[in-house]
Amino acid sequence: MMDGTRLYRPFSSTLIPPYGGKLVELQVTAELAAARNFPSLDLTARELGDLELLATGAFSPLTTFMGRADYESVCSDMRLQDGTLWPLPVVLEASAKLAEGLTIGAQIVLRDAEGTMVAILTIEEMFERDRRLEAERLYAAPEGRHPDAAYLYNRREGHVCLTGRLEVVELPDRHDFTAFRQSPASVRAALAREGSTNVIGYMPHGLLHRAHVEFSRQAALTRRAWLLVFALVGLRHLEEPAYYRRVRALRAALEHYPQDTVRLNVSPLSPRQAGARAALLAAIVARNFGCSHFIAEHDSADLGEGASGAPCYGQYQTIVTLERHARELGLDIVPFRDLIPEEDCPESLLRDPRRAVSGTDAGRLREMAQSFSYPTVLHELRKPFRGGAEHGLTIFFTGLSGAGKSTIARILLAWLMEHGERHVTILDGDVVRKHLSSELGFSREHRNLNVLRLGYVASLVTQHHGIAICAPIAPYAATRAQVRAMVQPHGAFVEVYVATSLEVCEGRDRKGLYARARQGLIPQFTGISDPYEPPTHAEIVIDTAQVSATDAVQHILGYLTEAGYLISQESAPVAAKGSVESEPPERDVPDVRPGEAPAIR
Repeated sequence: MMDGTRLYRPFSSTLIPPYGGKLVELQVTAELAAARNFPSLDLTARELGDLELLATGAFSPLTTFMGRADYESVCSDMRLQDGTLWPLPVVLEASAKLAEGLTIGAQIVLRDAEGTMVAILTIEEMFERDRRLEAERLYAAPEGRHPDAAYLYNRREGHVCLTGRLEVVELPDRHDFTAFRQSPASVRAALAREGSTNVIGYMPHGLLHRAHVEFSRQAALTRRAWLLVFALVGLRHLEEPAYYRRVRALRAALEHYPQDTVRLNVSPLSPRQAGARAALLAAIVARNFGCSHFIAEHDSADLGEGASGAPCYGQYQTIVTLERHARELGLDIVPFRDLIPEEDCPESLLRDPRRAVSGTDAGRLREMAQSFSYPTVLHELRKPFRGGAEHGLTIFFTGLSGAGKSTIARILLAWLMEHGERHVTILDGDVVRKHLSSELGFSREHRNLNVLRLGYVASLVTQHHGIAICAPIAPYAATRAQVRAMVQPHGAFVEVYVATSLEVCEGRDRKGLYARARQGLIPQFTGISDPYEPPTHAEIVIDTAQVSATDAVQHILGYLTEAGYLISQESAPVAAKGSVESEPPERDVPDVRPGEAPAIR
């Protein structure tokens, strides 16, 4: 028998009961005519997924979004107010503007992104969440550098949590992998028809390769159990088409299990990269689907803080926590500790498994992959196994106005277009504001929204293997972290901090913006009346008071080449002689004659 916390429950002819004893069902047949006059709230992608999990009982025993007492208790102690183990908050937020018109007892319509009514909430409580407490307790990231913590910080103002009686009128429309999108009740009924009483739940952190399949297959055989594999396709903040490839690869891996012993279920559970807490939530969901056992991976839902790649929660902490709470969960925990021996991994992957690999390491990785995985799985994943120079890439400049971001970005663009075959798109902060965000002002909320729109476009460019060069001011660390989280599921993200001092930037004030800000004529001007939060984990740092624009581009190209994002640095721009000129007009491309140094901006 394999290691793990064993409960030795007596033989039973029935499936394990749901967590809390009863499977919640929230769908109702409602009269919609009156609801047309109710206020409406458009749900985020995560909230919509959570609503579906509440409605179908996957989040049993929860019957609605959490109120203040449950929320605070879960954040602090991983328990609902009544003492039930529950690791993460499940809340619904409304804007402060919408909440101003709401009262206790009022009804509000919850809608999906297309405006379809999915539920009605009768409000019983409204409260503000403690975002700092969440960042510290859930993500070990009090400064918001973790992407999920950054999301909390980005929405820290002007939102109110709502809870009350939840009536689900219609489940969200799902048009992909419909054969695998089964509710807990449907899966339980199917397992009961098959006579299954022992069921092992497995939510792989990544994919199913040979080691994963062999381990889970042996775990099922030794326990005479069925295996239920969950493909998590919940979304964080934007559409993530990459999950299609992941689900196809998981489906292909099922061919390597004995027939009629494994099932795949696609779940809208959104990623909550909160280490052991997230694993506990996954285990609860698995139990509600009828699982009596749960496979625990050592790195499940862990994430390096910022760009460092260092674990937030500690190796094996997930397994230790699940085993500690196994009896309370009512599950047998099956620990899965090591997947690949370190001696078999390319050195660059050990240094940072998220970075692009060199051509030599890529060859070793392909060889390792052939023995580590299956041809059918690799066929679905052929793009992620390409060399780093074929991946999509976002180069994200940030710094004060006048620091030199746009000048460096345009020189970099010109070199890449002249010497490469990649599709390159430049997204200047002012240009994006003019064409995509012309209705926005310069409040913190609007500045964040402008940068997030830019980040969304960059993620699309990256997804299709292009290079996006972004040059906004992007003053807030949490927003930059969220853009990083948008892009990284699709490719690489390189942050370039143009760390030119305020004094130098103000000295280049050709347009008089700093002078007007000093006079109070421009409110909330970054560096004067509004803060700039310097990056702490940028991949590249440049001070244009010390180097020319062409030298800066050489440095960036060198980094990109060594990291494997570019094939070579051949024909890189030669640093021009001469002194650094003043900043040109914000939207002008510098006119550089032979022998002159480009103007810094």
